[in-house]
Amino acid sequence: MFCLTSATDPGWAPRAAERLDLVLVDHAHCEMKAASSALALAGRAVWAPSIVRPLVALAQEELAHFDQVLVELERRGLELGAPPVDDYAVALLRNVQGPKGGRERMVDRLLAGALIEARSCERFKLLAEALDTRGEHEQAVFYRALMASEARHYSVLRQLAIDVGGDEPKTLGRLAELAEVEGTLNRSLGVAPAIHG
Repeated sequence: MFCLTSATDPGWAPRAAERLDLVLVDHAHCEMKAASSALALAGRAVWAPSIVRPLVALAQEELAHFDQVLVELERRGLELGAPPVDDYAVALLRNVQGPKGGRERMVDRLLAGALIEARSCERFKLLAEALDTRGEHEQAVFYRALMASEARHYSVLRQLAIDVGGDEPKTLGRLAELAEVEGTLNRSLGVAPAIHG
């Protein structure tokens, strides 16, 4: 899917569907962090004003998704709690290169964001299929809709990275490098009932 170099462990989706309450709490935090990340990138893009508005729109959509998941948490009587550390995202972002505030670093941050969206898209698809198998069709529809959004977010962030980088072949080459890192991280995740395992 997209540029992902490894597939999610086949055991993840059934386990996630069985422990959906845990997944929903983790998912809410992921949406909140995605919105914060998009806004942080927009705030750092003072030398690239053309990417600010798309990043703000992305943050708004991530916040809308957070609200949707929050409604489901409330419906189930679940508490959001404190945000857990997302070891997957932290490890991926450790590979971001370039000086702070520089173009190279912005490109890498956008590409890392695109990869996170691609992985979420893949997992939402798998989760929707597992929920359908369990007869939880309403939740499956919810995750299919989010899957489509994640695919669009991947495309937006990838294109913004190309625009900022100004050199499409070089930017896509860097995406391939980071995708290898992400694939290695993915293989280490296991089947924990969380969006990124």
